[in-house]
Amino acid sequence: MSNYSEPVPLTTIADLLTLLTREPGRPRITWYGDGGERVELSGAVLENWVNKTANLLVEEFDAGPGTRILVDLPTHWRSVVWALSTWRAGACVVHGDTSRADVVVTDRPAQHAGARDVVAVSLPALARRFDGTLPAGALDAATAVMTYGDTFGWAPPLDPAATALDDDGHKVPHGALLATLARGDGPDRERVLLAVDGREPTELLGDVLTVLVHDGSAVLVSAATSRLLRADRPRRERLATSERITADTLDAVDGSTSFR
Repeated sequence: MSNYSEPVPLTTIADLLTLLTREPGRPRITWYGDGGERVELSGAVLENWVNKTANLLVEEFDAGPGTRILVDLPTHWRSVVWALSTWRAGACVVHGDTSRADVVVTDRPAQHAGARDVVAVSLPALARRFDGTLPAGALDAATAVMTYGDTFGWAPPLDPAATALDDDGHKVPHGALLATLARGDGPDRERVLLAVDGREPTELLGDVLTVLVHDGSAVLVSAATSRLLRADRPRRERLATSERITADTLDAVDGSTSFR
C-alpha cells in the first residue's frame, strides 16, 4: 500500500506541511493573476516559502504566541503564505482591528506609516524589491524573505490555547485552527478551482486550507480572471483540462468555507 494513503494527524501548520511534502513536487497552490500571471507552488516550494517567512517573523520581530500580525493584503497567494507563516511561528493573524497589531504586513505601507513594525509586500511573483516609497523603518519583504533559511529554526513552543486568528473579534486558538477548517469527511486529493472575488480574506484562507487539509490542491484565480472565466465557457474548460481541475467552485462564491 502507498504511504500516501496513510492518514497524517493534523493539529498544527507543521503537521499540515508534513502532509503536503509527502509528495514534494505535487502542485498545492496555483495562482492565476491579472495579465496572464501564473504562479505554481508545489508542496516543497510552499513549505520553503513558509519556513523562510516564518524565520523572518521570528528573527526580525520575535514573533511567537501572543504576537499579533495584521495581514493587510488582498486575497492572493501571498496572503495565504503570510498567514501560514504567522501560524507556523505560533503567532496570531489579525484581520479588521488594526489598532493592536504588533506587526503590519501590507502591500500599502504608506497607509501604515505610523505603525511600529511594517513589512512591505510586493504582489507580483517576480518582484525583487518593493515598487514604491517605503516608510522609514519599513522592511521590504521582496529583498528580505529570501535571505532566511529554508528550514524553520528556533521558535517559542506553540501554545494551543493562544489565539491563531482574530477576525475582527472572532477568535480561534491554535489548537482548534485546523479542526475548525476540516469539517466533515470532505473529498480527498481534489484539485479545486477557487475564485478570489466574493470572498473575504479569512474566507479564502478557509477555502484554501480546507482543500489542503484534505490533501488537495487549490487553483486560485484573481477577480478579473474569475469574471473572464465565467463569461467564456470554452476558456474555462481549457483551464480545467490543462490544470487537471476536478472540482470547479467558480460560481459558488456564496458557499465558501470560513472560520465562523
